[in-house]
Amino acid sequence: QLQLVESGGGLVQPGGSLRLSCAASRGTLDNYAIGWFRQAPGKEREGILCKSMAGFTSTFRESVKGRFSISGDNTKNTVYLQMNSLKPEDTAVYYCAASASLRSSLCSADARLFGSWGQGTQVTVSS
Repeated sequence: QLQLVESGGGLVQPGGSLRLSCAASRGTLDNYAIGWFRQAPGKEREGILCKSMAGFTSTFRESVKGRFSISGDNTKNTVYLQMNSLKPEDTAVYYCAASASLRSSLCSADARLFGSWGQGTQVTVSS
């Protein structure tokens, strides 16, 4: 079973940047579509970005377009979420997840399609 561990969260001021990491073990991330999700207090979990097996990336939230990006490092078996120009409304627990069921070029914001999840990392944007 693929295992995922997120890191890189923390407290940042509005306008700042963070890079979250999603490190995998017991499997190779190349064989999965990887999604980044977040859940703010009192809200449902939402999919924000995805990287398909073939390397295509998709952004599902208008609010993060131009600010967030997803990338991967195959040598480290790690996927990253780069977050710039952070806003207080970005405050949430961020999760990475892997899907083996999405075909090579596809991505999705549907959490039900992702079978492996990390434990989450808290991101707080506040002055």
